[in-house]
Amino acid sequence: MDRSRFVTLSILAFGLILVSFVILGFSRLVLPFRTARLLAGPVGLVAFGLVCYLLVRAVLSALGLVEIEE
Repeated sequence: MDRSRFVTLSILAFGLILVSFVILGFSRLVLPFRTARLLAGPVGLVAFGLVCYLLVRAVLSALGLVEIEE
């Protein structure tokens, strides 16, 4: 993985987190809270998984086990 791909995935994860909050907020206007959480949940779960993956890659790079190439 190169640095530009790592940064792109980081921005994507941040964007997915924002999208999850926007879905939750706007759907609460017209739907019950439980239904709004069910709609926003999958996007938040994908964002959480992506953040965990990037964290593991960053730690492995810091330890020198797997390089993030330039």
